[in-house]
Parts: sequence; structure tokens; C-alpha cells
Amino acid sequence: MSKAIYIATTEPHSGKSIISLGLMQTLLGKAAKVGYFRPIIDDNQSGYDNHIQTLIQYFDLQLKHDDAFAFTRSEVVQKKNKDEDDEIISTIIEKYKRIEDQFDFMLVEGTDFSGEGAIIEWDINVLVAQNLGIPTIILSSGVGKSLEELVGNLYMAYDSFKEKGVEVLMTVANKVQDKNISLVVKELQKRLPKQVLVGAIPLNPILANPTVKEIAEKLNGKLIFGEAFINNQAGAYSVGAMQLRNYLTHLKEESLVITPGDRADLILGALQANISTNYPNISGIVLTGGLLPEESIIKLIEGLSEVVPMISVQGGTFAITNEIGAIQPKIYPGNTQKITISIGEFEKYVPVEALAERLITFKAEGITPRMFQYNLLKRAKANKKHIVLPEGLDERILLATKRLIDTNAVDITLLGDPNQIKVKITQLDIGLDLEKISILEPTSAPNYDDYAKTLYELRKHKNVNLTMAHDLMADVSYYGTMMVYKGDADGMVSGAVHTTQHTIRPALQFIKTVPGVSVVSSVFFMCLKNRVTIFGDCAINPNPTAEQLAEIAISSANTSAAFGIEPRIAMLSYSSGSSGEGQDVERVRRATQLVKEKRPDLLIEGPIQYDAAVDLEVAKSKLPHSKVAGRASVFIFPDLNTGNNTYKAVQRETGALAIGPMLQGLNKPVNDLSRGCTVDDIYNTVVITALQAQGI
Repeated sequence: MSKAIYIATTEPHSGKSIISLGLMQTLLGKAAKVGYFRPIIDDNQSGYDNHIQTLIQYFDLQLKHDDAFAFTRSEVVQKKNKDEDDEIISTIIEKYKRIEDQFDFMLVEGTDFSGEGAIIEWDINVLVAQNLGIPTIILSSGVGKSLEELVGNLYMAYDSFKEKGVEVLMTVANKVQDKNISLVVKELQKRLPKQVLVGAIPLNPILANPTVKEIAEKLNGKLIFGEAFINNQAGAYSVGAMQLRNYLTHLKEESLVITPGDRADLILGALQANISTNYPNISGIVLTGGLLPEESIIKLIEGLSEVVPMISVQGGTFAITNEIGAIQPKIYPGNTQKITISIGEFEKYVPVEALAERLITFKAEGITPRMFQYNLLKRAKANKKHIVLPEGLDERILLATKRLIDTNAVDITLLGDPNQIKVKITQLDIGLDLEKISILEPTSAPNYDDYAKTLYELRKHKNVNLTMAHDLMADVSYYGTMMVYKGDADGMVSGAVHTTQHTIRPALQFIKTVPGVSVVSSVFFMCLKNRVTIFGDCAINPNPTAEQLAEIAISSANTSAAFGIEPRIAMLSYSSGSSGEGQDVERVRRATQLVKEKRPDLLIEGPIQYDAAVDLEVAKSKLPHSKVAGRASVFIFPDLNTGNNTYKAVQRETGALAIGPMLQGLNKPVNDLSRGCTVDDIYNTVVITALQAQGI
């Protein structure tokens, strides 16, 4: 089941509140605790967002206002101007995830497209929905649009989200004329895929008109009388400039009377008309020019039993009238009439039960790179592990250590000469707190002799004597691996300076493989633009046999599932299905069959070409009945030559982040870095190693 839904609009004033209120009412009938989040809110002098306040108060959500948003609009504009786009998305993800775990379901409401920065908001809404990995409802207003414009607008919005891999569950046309409701629904259903639900909501005059309270706040007016009726709807407004006998004929139901504050005749006449059965009710009176009625008139009004809201404003009658005409009505906590009507309209004109069913059955296809990395760090911090880094003098290792300590992801031990490492840290001037890390030189470390004796006992059957064991234990790779073996560290990451063989040889000698696993293999987490996939084996086994390929596939599937990526395995080759022949193809075909026999629960396809594995259109033509083709998430390469070159080509040509290699099959986590690794590579590999140490 999806745990969240994102509400996005295509323009300002589309009536997004009606969807938020109606959907919240629906969700609270399906889940015990529903949360609410707005990535970006309008700047407001009061510091409070009206949308957030309304939902928290009306539905009594157990949520603090400041926890329910990430940025104000001006903050986003400032960060965009500084090219800090990544920080915008990362912070939104962090704030969202901070409250997500507190609720059974999350309602996320996009931006309003008003004020500075509106031009960038569409892309941000798409990116937020994409990176949160949640489906979307898209809303558009029918005001001022032809049928073709309205339908085209919603289809383009749908296409924009789908292009970024965001599932659109429903589109809603709001503020549509009553007579056109069925026509709009029919046209939307014709243009959109069948699985996309469609709703059309008519323009409701009550929701379209501002209240006297909204008018007073917008005009900075002072309330003189009628506080009990401040939420009256201003259904129309008219200026009182003519004589009373003529003005009375212009009154309409729920009229707002606008008149200079010294026109006692119009003020009293309007109040009398409001209680007369011969004239329509009025919603309120706006007194312009900063003028107030004389004291005797005030006294008269005070003695009346019921008085509509009367507010005093400073502007002239003409200017005030124009300002009132430009007010866009909103829904706020105290206006229960509008809230109730909004919920009713939603339930009447939106396929509520079908939407609830879609939410229950919705399952995200993958996970975005930012969310993947966020989840890695969150899980690492939840159960902090101790990682040893044997190459303590390398500049990249030290920079990564600083970042790891600052994020409180792991505890770190560096191996090497303490004096040299401390001098290097000082030279780099990175502010790494030496009190928060441990630095050991193997031969002078307290456990050196004990480690050497342990190695001797483990390897004496291989003709290793105690002297040889002491010599080997002076090597940082052997010492770091022994720390892991003895439980003095939870995992090791090396390879920035040393070769792969140098890094993993000690692990193969005495940490050894997991029971039932005969081959150590590796995977890379390939963080592509819209998803994270797994590539294996791209670092260890040059020419695996069919049996080894099968083992690599099963290990990679287990890794995929452990890290929150649903495993759909593609056993790659130069042909798809039964179309090709040859020794290499048969080896992949045999490996695929072995996986099916050992793990019938896994989704696997092979042999299959890369294009058929990732492209649904190609998959339809080559393997139309496959459950993996076009949707693969785990890619098993037939040999190291293919795998290593492919991951590097994808990384360089697409800008993808490749996290790894992560070794699979060892009893305890030891991971190898590329000697060309970056600080990011080291950081991510250490976090991955920490999660392996947690036993995931």
C-alpha cells in the first residue's frame, strides 16, 4: 500500500483546499493516524500557513505547525539563486521523513504558484513527488478555459509526472460549470489511460466568495460590530453612493455594502433591510475613508439585537472596492461552513472509493537515488557501527571520515602512524575532531600480539608460523580484517591505495564465506536519474561458471531486497529468450535455470539483452510475457569484462552515482574501494558496510 499521496496543481487559485480537505476526511476513515506536509509554503508575516492551520485544527491532527513544512517560498528562491537545488530536495526529504514514521498515511500538498518564484514551482513539485516516491493527484481549474484547454492542460501535467516516473492516480478538473461536468469527465477519460481516475467538481458560489473576515484581514480593517457573524459570505458587493431609497433596490442576497463611514442613512438603512422580510440579507458593511458614524448613531447600533459585521478601513471607496474585487477566497480553521461544503463536494464529484482502492493497491516500482541515500544514512544512524579504515593517511579517507563523523553515521578507527595522520589532518584544515576517532598503528597497538597469535592458530595448517603471523599482522589490511574477525570493529573498508587482492585476501583466509555460499561476489548500487538498480558482479569474478552466476544472482537478489529494492533479476547476454545460441548464451541460460530451481520465489529472466531488460516497448516485442523484461532492477553480467566496463560507461555517460563495490558472501563485512574512488564513494561505501554489519 502507498503510504502517501501528493496533491499537485497546474496553476494558482485552482481550489486545492477542496481536495486536501476531502481527501483527509476519506483517509481518516481508512487509517488511524494521518499526517500532513507541505514542502513549500507562502511567506506570511504571522509565521503561520493557513492550509496547515486549517487541517491541523479541523481534523485535530497530532502535528506541530513548524514540522509540517520544509521551506518558505523566499527561502527556496534564495537557494535556487545560489544553485543549491540539491539541498532543497534533500531538506524536503529529511523533514518529510522526520514525521512520516509517526503516521499511518501522509497527505502531501504541493505549492500554490503565487508570488516570487512561481515559475520554478512546477519542476519542484514534480521533483518532490518523484524523490518522495509517492503517487500524485493533479488538479486544474476550469475558469477561463475552453474544454480543449482544460483537458490539454491536465494531460500535459499528467505526462510531465509520468516522464519523471511519478504515478498519477487521478486528475481533477475544478471550478467547472455544472452543465459541463459530464462532458469534462468524458473527455478526460478519453485522453488519459484507463487506470487514471477522473473527477470534475463544479464551481460553488459559496466557496468562490470571500468571507467578511477575509476581507477585513486583506484590507487591514478594524471590526466595529458583528464579530459573531464575521464568517458571513460576501456573495456580492455594491457601493452605497446614491440616496437610500435608490440604493435599497440594488441590494442582493448576501450583499456586502461598501459606503463612506459618515453615511449614517445608508448604514442604518442597510441594517434595517437585513432584518426586513421584504429585502435580502446582507453579509456585512465596509466603512471607507477611515470615517466612523457619529456617536449617536454608534449608540443606536449598539442597541440593536443583531448586527452584521461592520469594519472600518482607511482607503477611499473606489480603491477599496477594487481591492475587494481582487480578493481570492481561502478556507481557514474557523469557517466550518466552507470546510463542510468542500468535503461534501469532494465526496460527491470525485470517485472516492476507487481512489482509496488505488491507494491500497499502489506499489512503487523503485526508489529514487536521494531517497535511497537518505534511507541508508537513517538506518546507519539508528544502530551505529564501528568501521575500520586501514588507509588512514590518504587525503580522501580523511575527508570522508570528517563527513561520516559530522553526520554521526559510524564510529571510525584509522590505521597508520598516528603522528603522520594528525599532521595530515592539520594540513588539510578540515576541522576533524581527533577526540571522536581512534588512530592505531598495528605494531604498537595493544592487540597486536593477540592478533598475531590468533592468525597463527587460524593459518598454521597452511604452514604459517608465529613469526610470519607477526609480519602479516603488521600489514594494515591484515590488522583491520582481524579487528573485524575478533569483533573489535564491525566492518572494514579499504582499497583507495591498495589493490582488490590486497584488501580481500585476509578476509578470504580467515573471515571466510557464509555457509552455503561458495563464491564471494560484488554489486554496485547504480543511482540513476529516477531509480536505483543493482549491477553484479563488476569487481571480483572474471569468468564465472553457470553455477557461480546463479549464486551471484541469488546473493544480489538478497542484497537488493535487504536494501529496499524489489529484486527483478535480468541475466544479461547478447541475446534474449531462445533467439540466440552459443557457449556464453547457454551458460547464462543454465544459470537462470539453476536460480529458478533453487529460488522459485525470485522473479528472473535470462538470457536477456540490456535494452529488453529496461525498456518496456522493446520488452513487448522480444519477451512479451516476461514479468521482468522492461522492469528489471538487478542486472547480472556474464563476466567481469562486461560488468566492469558497463558500470563505468553508465556512470560516466549518465552522471550516475555508483555506490560500491559491496562484497557479498563473507561472514563479516569487508569492502573494497577503487583506487580512483572519490570522497563520496568512500562515504557511501562506509555507510553500506555499516548496514551490512547490522545484518540486513
